Amino acid sequence: MEDLRRRFLIRNNDEETSNVAVATPPRKASDALPLPLYLTNTFFLALFFATVYFLLSRWREKIRNSTPLHVVDLSEISALFGFVASFIYLLGFFGIDLIFRSSSDDDVWVNDEDLRRKVPCGQSLAPLIVHSPDSDLVSVEDEEIIKSVVEGTIPSYSLETKLGDCKRAAAIRREAVQRITGKSLTGLPLEGFDYDSILGQCCEMPVGYVQIPVGIAGPLLLDGVEYSVPMATTEGCLVASTNRGCKAIHLSGGALSVLMKDAMTRAPVVKFPSIMRAADAMFYLEDPANFERLSLIFNKSSRFARLQKITCTIAGRNLYPRFACGTGDAMGMNMVSKGVQNVLDFIKTEFPDMDVVGITGNYCSDKKASGVNWIEGRGKHVVCGALIKAEIVEKVLKTSVAALVELNMLKNLTGSAMAGSLGGFNAHASNIVSAVFIATGQDPAQNVESSHCMTQIEAEGNDLHISVSMPCIEVGTVGGGTQLASQSACLNLLGMKGSNNEAPGLNAQQLARIVAGTVLAGELSLMSAIAAGQLVKSHMKYNRSSRDIGPSSQVNR
Repeated sequence: MEDLRRRFLIRNNDEETSNVAVATPPRKASDALPLPLYLTNTFFLALFFATVYFLLSRWREKIRNSTPLHVVDLSEISALFGFVASFIYLLGFFGIDLIFRSSSDDDVWVNDEDLRRKVPCGQSLAPLIVHSPDSDLVSVEDEEIIKSVVEGTIPSYSLETKLGDCKRAAAIRREAVQRITGKSLTGLPLEGFDYDSILGQCCEMPVGYVQIPVGIAGPLLLDGVEYSVPMATTEGCLVASTNRGCKAIHLSGGALSVLMKDAMTRAPVVKFPSIMRAADAMFYLEDPANFERLSLIFNKSSRFARLQKITCTIAGRNLYPRFACGTGDAMGMNMVSKGVQNVLDFIKTEFPDMDVVGITGNYCSDKKASGVNWIEGRGKHVVCGALIKAEIVEKVLKTSVAALVELNMLKNLTGSAMAGSLGGFNAHASNIVSAVFIATGQDPAQNVESSHCMTQIEAEGNDLHISVSMPCIEVGTVGGGTQLASQSACLNLLGMKGSNNEAPGLNAQQLARIVAGTVLAGELSLMSAIAAGQLVKSHMKYNRSSRDIGPSSQVNR
């Protein structure tokens, strides 16, 4: 009695003061023997059949000899115990024990569909040990799951669905990766990130997140409005240089931008039995008389999708129709793809011998430098320019108008032509595009075509006129990474967060203008640094660190 009272007091004390043990480990059939699971299964399966065979043989012999069945010896008693034990184990092995389980019992491995309906990601299914901020303890249950992932019995990609807790899934996957590879992920942060926000849309099988510092360049005075531009980068000197360009533009009265075109593209590849049939389909798609019908079919994919144009090219009996459409404030790749699929399904009824090889045939052209994008454009086509006063060129940029004009001609134009550059007639447009893209949640891979840029610098009297022409800026303010907390904050800083309810598409168009204006500032500053011979000096100042350099390293330098 005293022992029972002591247990009760300890239990109550634990419930009041401990935040570690919140449940007891569930007993499973596989806990029957301290052996690997496959050996335990083999043992009880063999025991079951052996005892059944033995008992049937003995009982048949008793029936022949007219011996009562209830008269048993020690061997038969042992066989009966073995039969019962193996039978109970096999019930649990095949999951029949779930019939007897109370609805309040915890079961991590519930049905996937039930879990999606009943347990939102972020709500844990009662882990056995709560992780303390000052402790690296791993719960008993988590340890078993980690082992299952390492052994391959539980797919790593299914952890979020099965656990119903995205952060816990990331932590378990992280530990499993470390054990599988034997490499430490120390230094890769895990805490402080909303893993629910990326589920099903941004990143699969996360184990942490990468920290990229964000700097602010500006104010950029563009079209009469000042913008503080966020730039996410690990390159020293980039934000400082862009900031200097913004200063020079601001002191000269600001920059002006023009949106020339706004159309995302997708070009499938379809195959026909002959070149004549391919040509017939091309003429059908490009016929103005058919455009209204095709646009109605295309636009059903979204309330923001608006088909603008279809242009085709043929390679043998293969047809590449390039669809261009407006996509509102979304970057629009998924939207245009759905619209293209609708049109292809319709065209299939007109041309039943058409074979859709792929929804994309690279004539789009997405995430690749291409002549069609450079000439026809993709996404937002923006031209941005500014007139920089001569005194600003000398005092802020530390160079001269003549030096900048000559450098631009020989470097950005002639040098790029000699290199056979495609859309690369600039100093470093991709630097600025990448930094703004990462900060605002754009697709970083689309930096390839979004950085197509021609920088032109001309003398206008004593002053300097600089412009950038960018035909393929692919940005959006809704969808993808734009909804993540950090990226959303950067868009909010620019005043471009979310969709523009009054004029859908205006936020994304304005973001494209800001990208072009920031590129203009970056081009102006870098070209000035090169003309003034400051490039190496500035990078030695801003892009190098001696904090971790010891005496031996300094000698070797």
